[in-house]
Amino acid sequence: MGLTKQYLRYVASAVFGVIGNQKANIAFVTLRGGEKGRYVAVGACEHVFIWDVRKAEKVLILEGKKHEVTYLCPSPDGVHIAVGYEDGGVRIFSLLNGESNISFSGHKSAVSVIRYDALGARLVTGSRDTDVIVWDIINECGLYRLKGHKDAITQILFLESKNLLITSSKDSFVKWWDLDTQHCFKTMVGHRTEVNRITGHYFSQGKEVGEPQEKKVRTLLEDDEEGLDEEPEERILSCKKAGSVLREARDRVVSLVTDAKAKVLACHGLDATLEVFTVLSEEEVQKKMDRKLKKAKKKTKSQGGGEDVPELVVERKLSDEIQKLANIKASSKIRSMDCLLVPNGEMKVALLLQNNTVETYTLKTSEKNPTGTKTSRLTLGGHRTDVRTLAFSSDNIAILSASGETVKVWNRSTLQVIRTMGCEYALCSLFVPGDRQIILGTKSGKIQIFDLASGSLLETTDAHDGALWSMCLSPDQRGIVTGGADKTVKFWDFELIKDRDSGKSKRLTVKHTRTLQLDEDVLCVRYSPDQRLLAVSLLDCTVKIFYTDTLKFFLSLYGHKLPVLCLDISHDSALIATGSADRNVKIWGLDFGDCHRSMFAHDDSVMFLQFVPKTHLFFTAGKDRKIKQWDADKFEHIQTLEGHHREVWCLAISPNGDHIVSSSHDKSLRLWERTREPIILEEEKEMEREAEFEESLAKGDEPVVPGETKGEAEPAGKKTIETVKAAEQIMEAIELYREESEKLEEHRATCKAAGKELPPPKMNPILVAFGNISPSRYVLEVIKKVRSSELEVSLLVLPFPYVPDLLKLFNGYVQQGLEVELVCRCLFFLLRVHFGQITSNQMLLSVIDELRTNTISKVREIRDVLGFNSAGLQFLQREIESKEDVMFFADATDRFEEKKRKRRKRERAVLTVT
Repeated sequence: MGLTKQYLRYVASAVFGVIGNQKANIAFVTLRGGEKGRYVAVGACEHVFIWDVRKAEKVLILEGKKHEVTYLCPSPDGVHIAVGYEDGGVRIFSLLNGESNISFSGHKSAVSVIRYDALGARLVTGSRDTDVIVWDIINECGLYRLKGHKDAITQILFLESKNLLITSSKDSFVKWWDLDTQHCFKTMVGHRTEVNRITGHYFSQGKEVGEPQEKKVRTLLEDDEEGLDEEPEERILSCKKAGSVLREARDRVVSLVTDAKAKVLACHGLDATLEVFTVLSEEEVQKKMDRKLKKAKKKTKSQGGGEDVPELVVERKLSDEIQKLANIKASSKIRSMDCLLVPNGEMKVALLLQNNTVETYTLKTSEKNPTGTKTSRLTLGGHRTDVRTLAFSSDNIAILSASGETVKVWNRSTLQVIRTMGCEYALCSLFVPGDRQIILGTKSGKIQIFDLASGSLLETTDAHDGALWSMCLSPDQRGIVTGGADKTVKFWDFELIKDRDSGKSKRLTVKHTRTLQLDEDVLCVRYSPDQRLLAVSLLDCTVKIFYTDTLKFFLSLYGHKLPVLCLDISHDSALIATGSADRNVKIWGLDFGDCHRSMFAHDDSVMFLQFVPKTHLFFTAGKDRKIKQWDADKFEHIQTLEGHHREVWCLAISPNGDHIVSSSHDKSLRLWERTREPIILEEEKEMEREAEFEESLAKGDEPVVPGETKGEAEPAGKKTIETVKAAEQIMEAIELYREESEKLEEHRATCKAAGKELPPPKMNPILVAFGNISPSRYVLEVIKKVRSSELEVSLLVLPFPYVPDLLKLFNGYVQQGLEVELVCRCLFFLLRVHFGQITSNQMLLSVIDELRTNTISKVREIRDVLGFNSAGLQFLQREIESKEDVMFFADATDRFEEKKRKRRKRERAVLTVT
């Protein structure tokens, strides 16, 4: 057997350069009882970053898997945060340790909104798949799915007093749901266009036309005596339009947010202005109405009304209850916002901007004409626009990234920014030998040289009349070559000249030496490592090879259908690889210019290509969001690096080949590192096939419950590969139980026939691994390992022939008192799903009858124990409180707050007297 070539695996190491993702919202969070308004949570690709806005530091990372974050919602107690993802999944993280123990999967597409109830025990999620799902957090399971909207859900509100839910959607409808009966009892149809946001205690609706529109909600049974005689369905509540509040901007409302007590309302559109409104209290509104009435009477008298003025009535409008407070102008367009009202009347606002920036402002609502004060701005950790060029320093330590407005130098090990310098729109870059200066090629055709020690721009040279698309360092490290849109390739030498400012020290500059004139725009240029040849990619889809010394034409590589966007030459100057907008990569020999192989590389344009130093392996980056590694000798695809959520623009490989850094349209930079783990290509292909099969399996038809009609409420779960695997594990456990039961029966029969006790049969290795447990106990252990949120769907996928065995096992578990709550949950679900087949099976009648008596008695026992324990704890609490005068739980916090308020009042009184 011949020697096989060994490849080493590259894995994701870190995500940096992104401050806040555009797909997710921003939310204030509290960490370990810290100061309110100090920490904000933002989505960062598949992760969630918690930023300390005061220190401008990242304090916690909630790590996701592979799907992008789309929505964040902190829990009412501030201990957890619910995160919605692009694939429809929801995970709940602890803000104390950053771990996630609860995950839900029910939606088919991205989660668009999440809302907790007041106690934090239920979670409601809305999605682009038009469904609303209610989840039980304590039991970690889905309660039901509410169907009725025809487009993506935009917002959800709880009305706790009546156990109602309000949902708005892009289908222009606002629906009211009764959660006790799980049906929609009211649909509001007054909007001409999509409803983007609803919020508040009133509630307020932001529409396409640009004004928040308020609707008053009042309970007829409490407030309207005439409502008692109405029809039962009309008796729940009434919803009347209270009016509209006009904004200054004329575009649609993007975000509409109130603080926790609905005293302040903030909204913004597609521009950079945040408009803040205040909701006046009833006393303030009444004073305002009295002033209006007084003014109206005075006006009537002045017009000669005399004493015979009829009783004037001043109409109360919504503008009397909600008035404009202030405008806050952000530095760029606002993507999302959150607000917080602290006890001293100060309002804190966090803005996530569309240019990868987070800004926070404070607004003193108690002032007459308040103005927003900017308190912090998070910009250092990322670029405002997409990074279009990357480079590694020669010592593998520093990473250069340049975008449309800045160039940053990062420390690879700490991922901290070392230098930030303003520049023009950069398209290509490199470190000057010695790593003390960097050179950028810009869209305007200039060469910019920066000094890293001082962080200053040394020189700007006009190099090309059009965009400078490509730049390459000469192998002898004495100069560079540039190619631009003006159809020229120019050669430059490094020179040291006297600095005019200092007079004594010398600085680096570039001197133009030669020009190669071509017929088409130059897209990419590369030297061969032996400096014998120069490869130039042109807009006419060809690659021209020239001799470096004489600039004579040597070869023309043609075959691509679209322009070659990237190319590179191997370390031994034997191979050249070209990547094109036609999605293909071609490998050519540099001796005769023959095409060795053409490979379909990506599903979209190939944007970047580079050889790993001192090998014939190379990486490609494409607009299909993937980075792929290839072998140029065997023409094989080695591995795919997936992680970016948008087009990958460029990548850079470190000189030692151990690290790769890539940039994408999702504003993130990703670092990949080479491990010592070898890749076996056959195994990789097998794993890819398995992943495709599992994906198709999970996308199959949803399991149907016999006899159940589709209505407004459906089961919350969704068939996933995890539920299919869980069902298979349960089936395997039941089959093992059957085999072991048959063995025991045969053993008993043999012993009976022999008339003596024989040694027991050999135990199954799986049971031995679990600690020599019985087969029935092993089935219970397997069921216990199934996630609570996936249990129902796993049992639904389970074929009926396995159900009779499960029912018999459940009977034994209940009799022994093993996991009674879990067993009852599974039992009731199976009875509901397979009711017809179970009742028609005569063999199961006795089992069902036993289950009926056993479950009732065991559940009653558990309930009595819980009641006894609860009463005992309450008794102990009263005893301790009476002895030590200590208050527990909620009462203690209420008393503490009351004492603090009284103390503040006393302090104010003392100050006044003084």
